[in-house]
Amino acid sequence: MRYVANATDLVESATAGNGPGLVLVHGTGGDAESNYGHLVDRFSDRHTVITPNYSGSGGTKDSGGPLTVEGLARQVEAAIVDSGVPGPVAVVGFSLGAGVAAALAAVRPEMVSRLVLVAGWAITGPRQRLAFDLWRRLWSADPALFARFVTAEGWSPAWLDGAGDAAVERTVAETSFPEGIRRQIDLDAELDISALLPEITTPTLVIGATRDQMVPVTYTRQLHKAIRDSRYEELDSGHMVIYERPDELVELIRDFIV
Repeated sequence: MRYVANATDLVESATAGNGPGLVLVHGTGGDAESNYGHLVDRFSDRHTVITPNYSGSGGTKDSGGPLTVEGLARQVEAAIVDSGVPGPVAVVGFSLGAGVAAALAAVRPEMVSRLVLVAGWAITGPRQRLAFDLWRRLWSADPALFARFVTAEGWSPAWLDGAGDAAVERTVAETSFPEGIRRQIDLDAELDISALLPEITTPTLVIGATRDQMVPVTYTRQLHKAIRDSRYEELDSGHMVIYERPDELVELIRDFIV
């Protein structure tokens, strides 16, 4: 594990494998390990995989103020530079991480060779603000109740019903969140990268999840339409496509970033 000094920030990041760089940017309430730990080996045979934790997750430290998508993009940029991997690199972002990855590609296009945005969105509207406000209230009132709610919302009904009661309860019990999740939810509630999207010139793949209840697939389709010449794919999954459809997801990403 490495720590990258970036102005007032100390950014935690890890690398694995050899080859061209591939950066995996995690989502809200997760970290590099929980979102991508089971996938790193699927990429490290042909890529140097860089897995940073942005503010609010892992060991990353900052001033403690409100988060911005541009600030998190700078942290990812610092992790790339510190890795020593020759650029440009491919960048994959999941959920909030998709917004961070898109911001990096918009402001530092020379650093990003390929961009993959998974279950992301461009601008938070009234429906999502309502949902994120509920997240904040549940997290503040009862983190265990919050874990139950996001499990029900994050996985597709088909996956939950197919897994059975014991597996669902095990998933809830194994679900944990960093203390910094509140700041990440606050950013979710105000996210707006719409002005940055026209600046993206990097070849881009956008992947939607058809059964997504956290980021309804219509929002991910809108994200795709806002990025010039982007390619679009959908997987039959809830928001946690990184776990529900790992094989299909990895195949789409590997084929695109070659």
